[in-house]
Amino acid sequence: MTLAQDIKTLLRRYLADEKGLSAVEYGLLAAGIAIGLYVILSGIGVDLQTIFKSVKGNLDTAAGTAS
Repeated sequence: MTLAQDIKTLLRRYLADEKGLSAVEYGLLAAGIAIGLYVILSGIGVDLQTIFKSVKGNLDTAAGTAS
């Protein structure tokens, strides 16, 4: 075989190999999950902040009226 044929055979084998595709798919899946979690948790964070401020205000009011 000549060098050109060897390179052509190697290139064909490389392009037919699909082992790396699963790693890319898992990477995209992990990125999608991370983005989804960020969006969900950032929304919950705002809601929790509102709830805790409300509880703090209620506790402050209750402590002020109990004294």
